[in-house]
Amino acid sequence: MKCIISTNFKGLKLFKRGKVRDVYDLGDKLLIVSTDRISCFDLVLPTAIPYKGMVLNQISKFWFDFSKGIIANHLLTTEVTEYPQRLREHSGILDKRSMLVKKTLPLAIECIVRGYLSGSAWKEYRLKGSLCGLKLPAGLRESQELPEAIFTPSTKAEEGHDVNISAREAIKITGKELYEKVRIKALAIYQKAQEHALSRGIIIADTKLEFGLIGNELILIDEVLTPDSSRFWPKDSYVIGKGQASFDKQFVRDYLEGTGWTKEPPAPALPEKIVKKTSEKYLEAYQRLSGQKL
Repeated sequence: MKCIISTNFKGLKLFKRGKVRDVYDLGDKLLIVSTDRISCFDLVLPTAIPYKGMVLNQISKFWFDFSKGIIANHLLTTEVTEYPQRLREHSGILDKRSMLVKKTLPLAIECIVRGYLSGSAWKEYRLKGSLCGLKLPAGLRESQELPEAIFTPSTKAEEGHDVNISAREAIKITGKELYEKVRIKALAIYQKAQEHALSRGIIIADTKLEFGLIGNELILIDEVLTPDSSRFWPKDSYVIGKGQASFDKQFVRDYLEGTGWTKEPPAPALPEKIVKKTSEKYLEAYQRLSGQKL
């Protein structure tokens, strides 16, 4: 399987090149191409992961369809045969790893829903007993399920780390009415997806969602419940009180943490066995959740 590390389509205007995805401006629409790049600790690694871009694209499509009853989304199509004629000549690259979407005005906050105490949430809880200004019960342990899922907004950084913020700070950015609408929709998406994932043997510990506006209409955008934007844990090996095995890129983060790398550029290359295992984890997550194979 040849990895797609970067794209450059003659005659198409590159709108944005993110850590993983290349976005092209088609005038009234955007073309989003998910590459096989992988980023950790805010740096793109020099090693690509086979099938990763396809998994990200197809799993987002699955969840966009799954969540339609909760909120509309920006997806138009992932079928290259339905793309404008000028794009079809690139079908070898675009097939399974791209989508045409509506243009929106993205909200200036990241919308994070947490069902379990892990990652930065666990670190903050150990220090303060709270999370983004929300007081949590005493005595919780790492990876423990929270009494109820909580919405924890953060800043949206183009470079570097997003920063967790309080509801009050987020409301200053979005306004109270829009913030409350986003909070309710994000929690509803997470709760419905979590029920489905549990039935497939996966715990969704947390996830990051993005929303945008078309006029006054709030819609779901970007990627949805992918291994890059969520923590997926195997249900059958879940044990409270420690970090969990995962189907997401936490596996790569854990490997890098053990190499002695200082997390300063340049990022190190990944050995073949880590690349192979990571690719397998992404594919398994998609197959379990969607019931389909790529």
